Amino acid sequence: MDERVKQAIVEGRTSLGIELGSTRIKAALIDDRYSIIASGSHEWENQLADGVWTYCLDDVWNGIQDSFRKLAADAQTRCGAPLVAVGSIGVSAMMHGYLVFGADEKQPVPFRTWRNTMTEQAAAELTGLFQFNIPQRWSVAHLYQAILNNEEQVKNISFMTTLAGYVHWRLTGEKVLGIGDASGVFPIDSAMNAYNRRMLEQFNVLAGGKGFGRRLEDLLPRVLNAGENAGLLTEEGAKLLDPSGVLKAGVPFCPPEGDAGTGMVATNSVAERTGNVSAGTSIFAMIVLEKELSKVWTEIDMVATPAGKPAAMVHCNNCTSDLDAWIRLFRELTGLFGVTIDKSAFYDALYYKALEGDPDCGGLLSYNYYGGEPIAGLEQGRPLFARTPDSDFTLANFMRVLLFSAMGTLKLGMDILTGKEGVRLDRLLGHGGLFKTKGVGQRLMAATLNVPVAVMDSAGEGGAWGAALLAAYMRLKREGETLEAFLADNVFAKNAGVCMKPDAQDVKGFETLIKRYIKALPLEKAAIDFF
Repeated sequence: MDERVKQAIVEGRTSLGIELGSTRIKAALIDDRYSIIASGSHEWENQLADGVWTYCLDDVWNGIQDSFRKLAADAQTRCGAPLVAVGSIGVSAMMHGYLVFGADEKQPVPFRTWRNTMTEQAAAELTGLFQFNIPQRWSVAHLYQAILNNEEQVKNISFMTTLAGYVHWRLTGEKVLGIGDASGVFPIDSAMNAYNRRMLEQFNVLAGGKGFGRRLEDLLPRVLNAGENAGLLTEEGAKLLDPSGVLKAGVPFCPPEGDAGTGMVATNSVAERTGNVSAGTSIFAMIVLEKELSKVWTEIDMVATPAGKPAAMVHCNNCTSDLDAWIRLFRELTGLFGVTIDKSAFYDALYYKALEGDPDCGGLLSYNYYGGEPIAGLEQGRPLFARTPDSDFTLANFMRVLLFSAMGTLKLGMDILTGKEGVRLDRLLGHGGLFKTKGVGQRLMAATLNVPVAVMDSAGEGGAWGAALLAAYMRLKREGETLEAFLADNVFAKNAGVCMKPDAQDVKGFETLIKRYIKALPLEKAAIDFF
């Protein structure tokens, strides 16, 4: 490591980003040139407990501490000194869900993640009341459904937040949210950069009529914009983050953000007419809008960038889980013969094999639905693979259909934006695990959406880096400098990513597949009904 980077670590001229993703918790330390100079990660999984997808909060801290310990060790190896201080910290995590606490700061019920689709009645009622789409995974939908279900626990709630907001609260003592994360809790008024006052009043009247005796705004975190100071690392928080006691307290934090917001930052997709696709356990596209949509679409979420600009989100609950399960099966098969293959090399080989397949996947069909998928009208999921006797059942076609299946539902939602709303995009930025194998996910995503897709070197690590960039923006921005200008002029001035245009044959093949996919959706519904 060069002397400049070593001095940045020793002097604390760095920014730390922590992201809690669906399958991995990652910490990334960047210098003042916005490059990752140390990192650490920890794998974890959600659990299906009593029919509810959840994470234990003890696992949250075990994962964060393990990630930070590995990052600190990496930094010490590189600079020869312990990681005593950092310049600023940002926290990011999966958005939405139901994470509530009582006055005793204990959970009255376990965390209900975004993956649950148990709030259909609440989401429909609130959408009708607000004339604003409230998806099932949003926090307010979970709260109202609990009220409708007469759950005893709602009487004990004194604070409702997101996973990022919870971690930030424990580390700083501050009950706040970045505006992007807050926009997945309750609708945001982009003109005021705050929760929508009219809708808050409507909710209070509605919930009050059901016996809920408190005002929602009293339970919600305060909303902050990118660049604002969101508190300092407390002594207790420092020990929680670094049980070894080396890290000093007093580090300033930027507002905690959701994975959608940090994904936008990590791909420089925070200005109008820009967009990005995040593809991992879930898949979603974020498009920053120039004008409001013409009507309410239940398939489209209206959220906000970390700077408060309105954005349209197409969110699908399912992406790579089924694909990963098949690859685990293939690795188990090779293990029977005593063959050990590096996990990344195994993924790469099978992903590249997909590029050898027929454009339409040889007549094969796959649904990747582990959980419910509202865009497809499904309350539950059943991973499903089907073929006809004359389908061309080869490994290349099989891998290709699994990859296309991971993107299929996103296509259904994006067609509303590009087709019915006339939204135009010059290109999208891709990030997340699906894009790690160079050129494969990128090429197939370009075919799926029929738009050029760019990918940067940081595609697989975007969230933690995005959180670190938000922390750096708070620390380093000039007076009046917007987030858009900071990213464009400082971070991405020489890094626009490698762009891949749609291949005509790939596009034609996917169009054939998606017609088959839509026509055969009753197969998936039947599997849910009978299996």
